[in-house]
Amino acid sequence: MIDKLEMFLAVTKEGHFGRAAASLGITQPTLSAGIKQLEEQLGVLLIFRGSRYGGLTPEGQSALIWARRIVGDTRQLREEMRATRHGLTGRLRIAAIPTALTWAAKLSARFGAAHPNVGFTILSRTSIDILQMIDDLDIDAGISYLDNEPLGKVSTVPLYDERYMLVCGEQTDFAKHASVAWSDLDGQRLCLLTSDMQNRRIINRNLATAGVTPLATVESSSTVVLVAHVVAGGWLTILPEDIANFLAQGKALRVVPMQGEDSTHAVGLVAPWREPHTPVLEALLTEARRMGARRMRMKG
Repeated sequence: MIDKLEMFLAVTKEGHFGRAAASLGITQPTLSAGIKQLEEQLGVLLIFRGSRYGGLTPEGQSALIWARRIVGDTRQLREEMRATRHGLTGRLRIAAIPTALTWAAKLSARFGAAHPNVGFTILSRTSIDILQMIDDLDIDAGISYLDNEPLGKVSTVPLYDERYMLVCGEQTDFAKHASVAWSDLDGQRLCLLTSDMQNRRIINRNLATAGVTPLATVESSSTVVLVAHVVAGGWLTILPEDIANFLAQGKALRVVPMQGEDSTHAVGLVAPWREPHTPVLEALLTEARRMGARRMRMKG
């Protein structure tokens, strides 16, 4: 039945039989037959369908919760048996908000040094996407905000607090400042992350509190694009400290602290709420706790 539940999850994720079949590497008739067999085994209709996917029936909505749980438990069993035989091996799938990608690299580097047989796939996604991908079993963990918007029932490990910085050209007036107030950005030409990013919502709130309407003439989902526009001249951007320093390194740019209330937010590792976790994921959570504790000692 597990393979049929995998098919069911693929269809609910894609909302399309053809795309679901392609994601599983099977033909659409095979997928349709598998879903029909699952419905026959359960004795209920799971999916409304005519010539195309029509959404889940009420019974399908209930089955989706169970399917995620059963498939997740099965994958965990496989991981635990593999760890028993071979130690920690496999691949961890992590999605990180764009401003935390440098921390994703730090975490994977430290973990990989201790567990060289574990590989990583690291994706850049919005905070909302990360939670959905955890629910859909598409990733093993995420790196996202912990204290700004609801997370639901997940396991979390704080890694660091965001501190916001203005990234500007060395020849600008802002480059001479020791710090910049949010109100100082009134009327300035900004390039910022897109509005679906939680970082952008935080920045908008800080600017609004200071009485500033952001003039974002360039928006992007990529922090690299934002800093490239600052390098090209005529723009300013606001980024968390770690990624701001990383992207500005070696360029004719200055990174200047922003000052004012509501300027920091906690960012950390987010994982499915499951006890116990797979051995590999538990080891990742442990490494994240070490990194978070080390960061706190450095701040102290």
